[in-house]
Amino acid sequence: MRRIDERLKRIARQMEMGEIAEYIQLLNRPRRLILINIVAGIARGVGIAIGVTLFTATIIYGLQKLGALNLPIIGDFIAEIVKIVQAQLELDGIRY
Repeated sequence: MRRIDERLKRIARQMEMGEIAEYIQLLNRPRRLILINIVAGIARGVGIAIGVTLFTATIIYGLQKLGALNLPIIGDFIAEIVKIVQAQLELDGIRY
């Protein structure tokens, strides 16, 4: 049991040292660090844009379906919101 414990501690230390070594190598290459951060930023921005687009499209789709039900007060309110959103999308040059 003691041998296994010692072995696990040694492996854990080696893993920690490996990660620290990788980090130091990264810091010693600023161009690579900048490139990694640029790519990460672009990926994050694209992900956010896609997520917001899907979320907004889902909300608009749901509002249109609710508006089609012709609910007295809610239907008029939802129809007005959909008209405003569609008008804004057309102003932005996006066809819906």
